Amino acid sequence: MAEKENNYKILLVDDEEDILEFISYNLEREGFKVYSARNGVEAIKMAEKKKPDLIILDVMMPEMDGIVACEEIRKIPSCKDTVIAFLTARGEDYSQIAGFEAGADDYITKPIRPKVLISRVKALLKRSGVVAADMAAPEQVIVIGNLTIDKERYLLKIDDREMILPRKEFELLSLLVSKPEKVFTREEIYNAVWGENVIVGDRTIDVHIRKLREKIGNDHIKTLKGIGYKFVN
Repeated sequence: MAEKENNYKILLVDDEEDILEFISYNLEREGFKVYSARNGVEAIKMAEKKKPDLIILDVMMPEMDGIVACEEIRKIPSCKDTVIAFLTARGEDYSQIAGFEAGADDYITKPIRPKVLISRVKALLKRSGVVAADMAAPEQVIVIGNLTIDKERYLLKIDDREMILPRKEFELLSLLVSKPEKVFTREEIYNAVWGENVIVGDRTIDVHIRKLREKIGNDHIKTLKGIGYKFVN
């Protein structure tokens, strides 16, 4: 029986039974409702069915690896706000860039001590429910030029074309358009979008900026070399 109770649901995906048991046991002790899957195919079905708040996803798995599974999960409308963290073994040939491009929010290296794991999980869930101060605007819908940004639905509209962006891309775009022409430093962007206590790769922002430019065009987001980025209309 769980020692505590909370309302968070976590989907744990790994093909190693001992890993599933170890992590599930420690999460359940903290009151989390834990579901498990043993490969990417099962993970997609479980994510659509259970609508978890957090998915901890192994990279190397049979049938479908974690990268492909993450990409497919991000296509599920009910999982657009789900936090996804990759679980990777030390020494594993894994690219953070590939993970972030697939739509992941963070990564966890195994083996990991139970207290550290719980701390990381709580930090990820807390971050997912907090809107950064720089992004907090009274308007739920922002119209700027040919772009319409609906914060409530995580929806971007370009002229008459609608698209759902991955959560981090949407938060980054929302931050930049909140103050057009303001130069946001890389540190400000990291803190607002990823959180002050989260360590991500140096190229993480660059990857997300590139993906945004592919969708909204190259003219809206300007790079100030060595400083940061700004949105121009």
